[in-house]
Amino acid sequence: MSSSAETPDRLSEEHLPTSPEPGRQSGGDTADPGARQLRRGAAGSGAMPRWLPRAMLLALVGVGLFQLADWAFHQLIDLLVMLLVAFFLSLAMEPAVDRMAARGVRRGLGTFLVFIGVGLAVAAFLTALGTLMVDQVTQVAGKLPQMLHDLIDWVNRTFHTELSLDQLQHQVLQDSGTIEKYAQQAADNVWGVTGTVVGGLFQAFTVGLFTFYFTAEGPRVRRTVCSMLPPSKQAEVLRAWEIALAKTGGYLYSRAVLALVSTLGHWAFFTIIGLPYAAALSVWVGVMSQFVPTIGTYLAGALPVLVALTGRPVDAVWVLGFVIVYQQIENYLLHPRITAKTVDVHPAVAFGAVIAGAALLGAVGALIAIPAAATLQGFVGTYVRRYEVEDDPRIDRGEERRARRRDAVRRLRRMVAGSSTDPAGAPTGREEQRAED
Repeated sequence: MSSSAETPDRLSEEHLPTSPEPGRQSGGDTADPGARQLRRGAAGSGAMPRWLPRAMLLALVGVGLFQLADWAFHQLIDLLVMLLVAFFLSLAMEPAVDRMAARGVRRGLGTFLVFIGVGLAVAAFLTALGTLMVDQVTQVAGKLPQMLHDLIDWVNRTFHTELSLDQLQHQVLQDSGTIEKYAQQAADNVWGVTGTVVGGLFQAFTVGLFTFYFTAEGPRVRRTVCSMLPPSKQAEVLRAWEIALAKTGGYLYSRAVLALVSTLGHWAFFTIIGLPYAAALSVWVGVMSQFVPTIGTYLAGALPVLVALTGRPVDAVWVLGFVIVYQQIENYLLHPRITAKTVDVHPAVAFGAVIAGAALLGAVGALIAIPAAATLQGFVGTYVRRYEVEDDPRIDRGEERRARRRDAVRRLRRMVAGSSTDPAGAPTGREEQRAED
């Protein structure tokens, strides 16, 4: 009986819902997960997060690597500029080497022959320019006493003074200390100039060496670059390379043709007026006006004017006038026709590219700015899709007036032509004009 009596009570206790313990309800592990996370955050609010030291270490490493890369870039900027110049020079020489390689000449030998030709041309230009400068300095030194006498006479007549050459010599002897000071400074500057010349020769040798390797190993360089890219990008790189070859070679070709035409034209004019050193001066004008951007024209015309001033001053006026007239003919007739099929860059774009190149890389950037701009323009023109533009007066604001003017000129020509026709056959100019109206 006792067992049977205890059984219902025990079953009822087992099936009754058990209430949680007070400790577990308030803070046990079986509580709500959100409350547990809040409790853990409150308990560890004073401790450092585990990710913070690693983040600080990574930030320090990143800053250090950036500083190291910035220092390395500034140390290697000269080398990078020389590599850029060598790359553009190789682009200019590679078409000639490719033509010789297509005829069975090895690329190394072809590159060497191209270098020899360019070196001879540069040597001839420098020789002619050096001969001109030495002769002019010699003539000025020989004429210096007479020029001083003439200058003193002009000053005395103009300003009513009584200067003499003896007074000037005495004043120069009194200021011998100042002259010695200037001479010492000039001697010190000679060492600096010598170092600059040696550094320039070393840079020229480095550029020439890299240019030779880039030109002779052109196919291998392109293969090496493409091997580091996926197949989908290799075609794009090769297309950009071909555009750069065409634009750079076309730019130098057009400049060479314009320099040749300018040299021949100025040589003929200088010979006609009897200007001394006509051949050397014409070569100077042709090369400087074409291969020195922006200021090349002014430098080219300044030297012939100065040489003319040492002889007959009236010749300087004729030289200046011819240089200005020829520049206009070249800008509006020769330059558009020659560069239309080689490197078609708008003058405003070329001017802006030269300014940007000079701001970035100095004189080197100014020299390579135009072929770089032509390459970029050709590459963008290949991938930018263009659409037809509808006729809209808001685009061509003066086109309607110009069209009316052309129609008026055409009608006037028809009237003049109609007045000479047979009156019995063709209509007169007035009848034709009424019919058109």
